[in-house]
Amino acid sequence: MKKYVCTVCGYIYDPEVGDPDSGIKPGTPFEKLPKDWVCPQCGVEKDQFEPYED
Repeated sequence: MKKYVCTVCGYIYDPEVGDPDSGIKPGTPFEKLPKDWVCPQCGVEKDQFEPYED
């Protein structure tokens, strides 16, 4: 599963970790995040993320 990075603040969404503080379980791919999910660090929407290359 691909990681995605917030282009505004640099937060990296790692699907293996999920976003437990927002109720997103580990193993949830970015594409399956709810439409109303926002960056937990800066609050921007999913369209501000791009694939992250290690």
